[in-house]
Amino acid sequence: MAHLVGLLVGRERSFPDALISEVGKRQTDVSACYAKIDALRFDRPLPYDVLVDRISHDVTCYQPVLKHAVLHGTRVVNNPFWRIADDKFFNAALAHRLGLKVPKTYVLPQHSYGDDVTTESLTNLVYPIDWEGLVRDLGLPLYLKPHWGGGWRGVHRVHNLQEMLSVYDHSGNQTLIAQEEITWVQYVRCIVIGKEQVLPALWDPRRSHFERYTRAAESMPALTLEVEKRLVEDSRAICRALGYDMNTVEWAIREDGTAYAIDFMNSAPDLDVASLGEEKFRWAIEKMADLVITLAKEPARAPKHHWLKALA
Repeated sequence: MAHLVGLLVGRERSFPDALISEVGKRQTDVSACYAKIDALRFDRPLPYDVLVDRISHDVTCYQPVLKHAVLHGTRVVNNPFWRIADDKFFNAALAHRLGLKVPKTYVLPQHSYGDDVTTESLTNLVYPIDWEGLVRDLGLPLYLKPHWGGGWRGVHRVHNLQEMLSVYDHSGNQTLIAQEEITWVQYVRCIVIGKEQVLPALWDPRRSHFERYTRAAESMPALTLEVEKRLVEDSRAICRALGYDMNTVEWAIREDGTAYAIDFMNSAPDLDVASLGEEKFRWAIEKMADLVITLAKEPARAPKHHWLKALA
């Protein structure tokens, strides 16, 4: 029986093209292609055994389509129900409960609201925010960033209270988190595929986009085997807990080797060859091909939702 994997992508081409080619080279009964999404009737399943979602965070009309696909038995990477619900504040709290080191983190009330929200709508909010107390707890500099999103978009390093208030005042209706800065000597991104396959890589956020992987080793020392082993184990623990089959986990490593989980809400991580470099790109393609072929051949296992029990 033939199985079909559909790739849902944006502008990227090197990753999906290489994955389609790699799946084809395996000479199994699984093939891969770019998914095609038309106006979709509610009772008509899509023709894909697996869908790899790389773009629904930006093209939001795909989100209900992906949930519909799960309902009809398609395996979606990553789980569209959780991907929409996830956020960086919850992630920090979860990692802490898992026993991992994370920066101290606060979630902040929005600065602005829509026209339908009045003063009476905000009865439960404590106001004003104790900004000075927050700064005393987190220290300076600290980071302000959106509670949902990726690609380091909207991330601000602030050095004093006035700078923090200026960023907050211009944040509109975004929900922000405030996070302690971790001083590091190494910064690492662990690429995680299928929750179990982990590739730790030095990654320097100070460099330009296409040099963060490829030139990171020029500005920081190599990982020790002990630290690398711990990062692999802890990245697995995070992705198992979140249910992500495709993710990156960012770690800041202090001089004493202590690792802090910084960001692991990267469910459509940058897997472009120009970013990763040839060796890491090849690893990602091979592991993703392994994953989608395995998922395509397995019986459909929908995530456990209340509606699934009703359909049993």
